[in-house]
Amino acid sequence: MRARQSLFGVELDPLTMDETVERCLEAVRDGRKLEIGVVNAAKLVNMRRDQRLARAVAGCDLVLADGQAVVWASRVLRAPLPERVAGIDLFLRLLGEAESAGMSVYFLGAKQDVLERMLLRVADRFPDLKVAGSRNGYFDDSEQESIADGIARSGAHMLFLGMTSPKKEIFTAAHGERTGARIVHGVGGSFDILAGVTRRAPEAWQRWGMEWLYRALQEPRRLGRRYVTTNAAFLLMTAREYFRPAASPAPANRSH
Repeated sequence: MRARQSLFGVELDPLTMDETVERCLEAVRDGRKLEIGVVNAAKLVNMRRDQRLARAVAGCDLVLADGQAVVWASRVLRAPLPERVAGIDLFLRLLGEAESAGMSVYFLGAKQDVLERMLLRVADRFPDLKVAGSRNGYFDDSEQESIADGIARSGAHMLFLGMTSPKKEIFTAAHGERTGARIVHGVGGSFDILAGVTRRAPEAWQRWGMEWLYRALQEPRRLGRRYVTTNAAFLLMTAREYFRPAASPAPANRSH
């Protein structure tokens, strides 16, 4: 097992997509819980401002680079990660593996109509997938325990959370164990993409780390300023880390 890489004070797992999928399948087969956290540039910036989010991500069993900018920064800062493990790509891979292996899944998140549209598309794409249950992501904090208990009763092997940060990370940290699911993976806006509500950036945009711009062009009023602000903050974080003076070596022991 490769040692974690430290980036901006966050410990990340240097795994490829294939290695991550295998870790997940092993956890289900062995009856172990695996909570997955993913980070992109915006989340790393927000983790510096929101300690509750930072603690929730740090508590995950796997922390992966969801954004291409994170992979580039890791190489610039000499803590290289092998590749991007995008949350939505991992989500789809795990759905396929669950279908093949007869593992059941639970979907928690999105608006009710979006969730229903997504379920129809998932059923079409993965006809033999066992869906243990689903629920929309609109609920009060007081309902979290009962929702977690309902997931546990469903017997789902994998739980996918289609909710925004920090809500999904905080739910996972507080109730991931209670759900009884072996894999708990926060997939953010992936439910909207699978439902056809929003479009994912073409592969060329993804390779160049421009998914944020593609999303901002779809929702300029809601996302434009946010992405510009967080991306600028991320570049500044990377520059500061790069130019930070190296720690001075400890003085030699003169008694030897």
